[in-house]
Parts: sequence; C-alpha cells; structure tokens
Amino acid sequence: MQTVASESGSTLRNYASILLLLGGICLGSLVGFIFGNKVEGVKFIGDIFLNLLFTAIIPLVFFTIASSIANLQKTERLGKLFGIVAGVFLLTVLISAAVMAGVMLLFPIDQGNTLRTIAAQALIDNPASAHQALTPSAGASLTQVLTVNDFFELMARKNMLALILISLLVGFATLRAGEKGKAFAQFLDSANEVMKQLLAMIMKIAPLGLGAYFAYQVGVFGPQLLGVYVHPLALYYATCAAYFVIFFSLYAYFAAGRLGLSIFWKNNLTPALTAIGTCSSIATIPANLLAAEKMQIPDYVRNIVIPLGAPIHKDGSSMSSIIKLALLFAMFGKDFSAPEMLLAIMGITVIVSVVEGGIPNGGYIGEVFAITAFGFPMEQALPVAMVIGTLVDPIATLLNANGDLVSAMMVTRIVEGKDWLSSRLNK
Repeated sequence: MQTVASESGSTLRNYASILLLLGGICLGSLVGFIFGNKVEGVKFIGDIFLNLLFTAIIPLVFFTIASSIANLQKTERLGKLFGIVAGVFLLTVLISAAVMAGVMLLFPIDQGNTLRTIAAQALIDNPASAHQALTPSAGASLTQVLTVNDFFELMARKNMLALILISLLVGFATLRAGEKGKAFAQFLDSANEVMKQLLAMIMKIAPLGLGAYFAYQVGVFGPQLLGVYVHPLALYYATCAAYFVIFFSLYAYFAAGRLGLSIFWKNNLTPALTAIGTCSSIATIPANLLAAEKMQIPDYVRNIVIPLGAPIHKDGSSMSSIIKLALLFAMFGKDFSAPEMLLAIMGITVIVSVVEGGIPNGGYIGEVFAITAFGFPMEQALPVAMVIGTLVDPIATLLNANGDLVSAMMVTRIVEGKDWLSSRLNK
C-alpha cells in the first residue's frame, strides 16, 4: 500500500510542472472570460516572461550544440555502428513526421475568424515583424538564412539557423584542437549547465506568464479562442496512438519477424508506463535498458542506441512539431500543403527534434527555432506553440522513449542479420 502511494506521489511530482502550467492557463482563461477587456492591463506580465525566455534562448542554443559536438570523442570509435544508428534514427523521425503531415493534409485546420483575428492583432502589436511574417521563406536566399556578415547579428532570434551552424562549427573546431581544446570544451560544458539552470529558473514563472497571456487573449478575443486547440489536439492524440500501435509493430516485425513483434510488446509495458509517468526520455533510459536486455538486444547495441537516442531521437516530438506548424500556418494564412513548404517543414522538424534534446523544457527552444525559420511573429506564435507542446507532452514522450527501444531492435537486425533474435533465444 505504501509502495502504491509512493509511486502515485512520484508520478504527481513528475507532472507538477505541466499541471501548474495548465492550471495557470485555465485560471488566466477564466479571468479573461469573466472580466473581458478589463484584463488588458495584465498583458505586461506575459510579456516579461516571454522576454526573459527570448533572452536566454540564444546562449542556451549555442552552448548546448557546441558542447554536445565538443564531447563526441566518446563516439569516434563507433564507426559503422554509429552510422547505422544515425540512419535508423533519421528514418523513423522522417516517417513519423510524414505520417503527421499526411494527416494534417487530409484534415486541415480551418483558417477561421479567431485565428485570423489573432494573427492580425500580432501584426498590429509587432509591426516590425509584418514583412517577415508575410514573406515566403522559400524566397529567402541561402546565404541570408545560413550566415550573417557580423558576429553580433548571431544574437538575433531571426538568425537562428546561422547561430546553429556556427555552434556546430565551434564544436567541431574544439574537437580538432585536441588537448589544447580541452579547457574550452570544459568551459562549454560549464556554460551549458549554467544556461540550463537559467532556463529552469525562468520556467518557474511560466504558469504566471502564460496565465496572464491567456487572460489577455480570452478577454480580448473571447472564449472561442480555446476551441482553436481542440481540432489539432484530437488529431495529434489519435495519430500518435495509431502510430504507436501500427508503426512500432511494423518496426519490430522488420527487426525480427513475428518473434520480434511478440518480444517487443511483451517487454514494452514497463518502459511505456515509465515514459508516461515521468514525461522524460532521459528518466526512461533505465527501464529501456532493462527491457532491451530481456529482448536479447546485445549490450554493445543497447548501451549505445538507448542512451544516445534519449536526447536526440524524437518521433513524438517530430509529430508535435508538425501539428504546431500546421496550426501556425493556418493562423497566419500560409499554405501548409505547398510542396516547397512541406519539404522545408520536414527539414525543420528533423533539426528541431535534435536541437531540443537534452534541454530541460527543450521543446520550447525547438518551437522558437521553428517559428523563426518560417518568419512568424514570435510574441504571438510562441505562446500558442507552447500550449500545444504542454498538452501533447505525455504521448510525445511515450513515442520518443519507446522509439529508442524499437530502434535498438532494428539496429541489431541490420548489424547481426535477420535471425539475430532466434539464434540468441536458442542458445
């Protein structure tokens, strides 16, 4: 009885930040509904929170990426195996994103009056972003997207791609420096940890900040604003549930036939419940490793795929990225179905799923990157994306974490051949 109570309390603690955030949003929405336009005076609280978040994003992204690359020495000897792992991760992320994009094309989000009103108000509040929001990203030159001509311009959110490119190059330069670069690598690690803690501190006031934002939005635009989220959320949960059952079964079948299908679902319950209960891919690593051992996945595969996949392999996050972008495209009147846009969306989704890994509340950083890449007004688009991200987090984590386990099976199939599981079970 005590164990059950302890587990219940642990689950509640793991969801505390989400529950507080949802509580702030609900309370703010209720205040806006009751007092209407009178709540316009609280908008500054939401603005303060968003400004703090924007200020922390640039150094956080730089130090996270640069320090990750600078510490790749541990994987240099993995050779062919590392390449296979990267290929499997990339393939499943692209498949998950393609599935969600297909669903959004079949059931598009209606560009209703509420969405158009919110977008119009965003351009009034932020006239400097009007040209950027209405200019197709496909028309931007590659040079302008990937580079800047002065260092200080890397500090602007609109140049996020250029910042990421420089971060990668700094990380690789640190690797090339060898022994002489170790001190700088330690600095990157230390700075990365400091920026993570800064973000964690800022996110403490997220319930208040987003609560104030929603009080203003509901007070100004009316309670119909909340209906905007029903359609995308219903589509997301239904699609993710189908993806979890159908595609993970297909992956397990590819890995080891009917035997693989059986052993995957037989040992999958504990990792799945751990992922949902903790809302953390990192926290699910021990359960995944134990399940992988029971599934006869060799240690040299499971000890690489699962720890590496936790921060960078994100099937669920790629699907949530698609749903957020579909809502924002509808909100700002862009054509989600345009072929060049779909290609850009897929590319951005892959990058976002990697960038956000290993960062507390990293989904918010990925959202900033995606919003910047497509030129949406940040002050209006980010809160919308954050709410969607919060509401989809449990099932997104389930797909992220379980995706590592089934990926380890597929990697073993490629490395050891199609009979790997039967040969191990017969020993």
